Amino acid sequence: MTQPVLLNAADHADVRVITARGAAYGDNQWFATTFPLEMRSCAACYPLFFFKDTQSQQIFPVALFGFQHGENLFLQSGWQEQYLPLSVRRQPFLIGRQQIREDGMVREQRVLHIDLDHPRVSQHEGEPLFLPYGGQTPFLQDMAGMLETLHLGMQDAKNFVALLEQYQLLEPVTVNVTLKDGSSHQLVGFLTIAEEQLANLDGAALAQLHQQGYLQAIYLMIASQAQIRQLVALKNQQLGL
Repeated sequence: MTQPVLLNAADHADVRVITARGAAYGDNQWFATTFPLEMRSCAACYPLFFFKDTQSQQIFPVALFGFQHGENLFLQSGWQEQYLPLSVRRQPFLIGRQQIREDGMVREQRVLHIDLDHPRVSQHEGEPLFLPYGGQTPFLQDMAGMLETLHLGMQDAKNFVALLEQYQLLEPVTVNVTLKDGSSHQLVGFLTIAEEQLANLDGAALAQLHQQGYLQAIYLMIASQAQIRQLVALKNQQLGL
């Protein structure tokens, strides 16, 4: 269950946010969404694929942390020294929309929400959100900036996916891995870049992808799949192999 509410100093003066990493704080997720401008950092740590949400039918680029639901192989003691995608770091905050009236006109603005049921929310430990006499703490200001970057990044991710679909550059992928004990894992349900189709694109299509910054993102996603080896090594380590 979630309980997102509009964040404000009057109601949430004593609210704190725990920044430690662990399964108890909701970090036991096996992938997280990312976006083109974040891919350079993510590709250095994680394999990147695309995931299609069965309810919304939307396709998102994601960073992979494990081989099955609830498995994050980077959670050893906390989260190993890796780049954390903004969609992970922003918890328990969300961006909401609020209608405001200004000069006789109604417009929407983005506002900050917090999920009060999230395990990171506390009144006893963690980072405070508001100063004793009002105003946001540097921690909350950083979070607000991060959420704005994430919001714009996810809009860009939608444009990225739409262009990939236009040029038929997405295809299903199955990844088979074998561990040291002989057991195997099969990663299904994800999509990746259709490299053969990419190689056949004409100059105009490549120029469009390059101008929008998506050609670099494409090659980062392809190169990142070498990080599957790191996931396998972490899985063997977890099993004591």
